[in-house]
Amino acid sequence: MDYTIRAANVEDCQDIARMVMELAEHDKVSDLVKITQEDLEQDGFSKKPFFHGIIAEVPEQHRTKEGHTKIGYALYFYSYTTWKGRAVYMVDLYVMPEFRGRGIGKALMSKIAQLGLAAGCTQLNFIALEQNKSSLDFYFRQGCSDITADIGYHYMSCNGEALEHLAQP
Repeated sequence: MDYTIRAANVEDCQDIARMVMELAEHDKVSDLVKITQEDLEQDGFSKKPFFHGIIAEVPEQHRTKEGHTKIGYALYFYSYTTWKGRAVYMVDLYVMPEFRGRGIGKALMSKIAQLGLAAGCTQLNFIALEQNKSSLDFYFRQGCSDITADIGYHYMSCNGEALEHLAQP
């Protein structure tokens, strides 16, 4: 099947928002999604973007029954680690279910790896849900490792009232 991987642009935000919700529904966490299409437009395509994105797109003849040609995406940003320096962090990797198993997810992840290497990054970091066995298997097949198991790190978060409280002097 023909598909292209390209940089996302502001016009893609409606489809990215749609796929963010599809991914959240797949992961059974849709109640946690708070961002909107407008948030994506502002946060990804302003003068100082918080993230970057890439899109997987198929030709019109392969569009979904709903008419979608944008069938996958990945969002990422650059970060820094004190042990290894520059890193690229993959926020999401998603391919619509009917297009899985065709190399599109691998192509999206590969593109982020290429962009990271071009920016001098030494690692690609991301999180994966423990219950999403097919994704974990996919990542292991790509040569990724689980640092929670390997080194014992835990991904931590402070948000809402806890974040507000923490920000107090």
